[in-house]
Amino acid sequence: MTTETTPRSILVVDDEDTIRDVIRRYLERDGFAVREAADGYAALDAIRDEPPDLIVLDLMLPGIDGLTLTRQLRTSKASGAEERRHLPIIMLTARGETSDRIRGLDLGADDYLAKPFSPQELVSRVKAVLRRTHDNAAPTDQAFEFEEMRLDPTARTLTIRGEPVTLTAKEFDLLWFFARHPRQVFTRTQLLDHVWGHEFYGDPSTVTVHIRRLREKIEPDPSQPRYLLTVWGVGYKFES
Repeated sequence: MTTETTPRSILVVDDEDTIRDVIRRYLERDGFAVREAADGYAALDAIRDEPPDLIVLDLMLPGIDGLTLTRQLRTSKASGAEERRHLPIIMLTARGETSDRIRGLDLGADDYLAKPFSPQELVSRVKAVLRRTHDNAAPTDQAFEFEEMRLDPTARTLTIRGEPVTLTAKEFDLLWFFARHPRQVFTRTQLLDHVWGHEFYGDPSTVTVHIRRLREKIEPDPSQPRYLLTVWGVGYKFES
């Protein structure tokens, strides 16, 4: 079976049976293969057994909540395999506070959707995130090397001084976009359009969160960045 005909697998993690059922039916209608988990521990078991292509993850879960599960996956404390650290995550939350959504993004979620939500919108978000995380890097793209940094778009890896640096899917997409456009200034809106895509309906502060996270990972001194620079009143640029 070819890759084109193999359905993408989605793990839906939510403690409400009705919500899982609705999400599953809408995703299967669009050709996705769906597995379900009702709590964080079941989700970890499912991920270890067979890592999905994407996780739809509720914030409030019994056992291990969504934020803790995201943190564990991103630090490989629970995943047990390097590639599982980069699993795309769309976080679901019933909370309306911006701080909760920002915290989820800060921990490594690729997108979020607040309950109640439209199932059609969730399917659109799933497709958009999968396009960005699985289809972005063409095999012909050359690796970017700058000083002690090496960014490989085919393997979707970053190394600094030969040591691997863990990036979420969205962090990699953002850094790769900057690397391909050195010294060019982009507004937050432009970055949302180019990196997140027109399907993204979230808070523009998402860009600020990802910039801060990238600085913490690639800058010798994040408080005085050398690479990801703020152009006050305009946006950001990558200095190479």
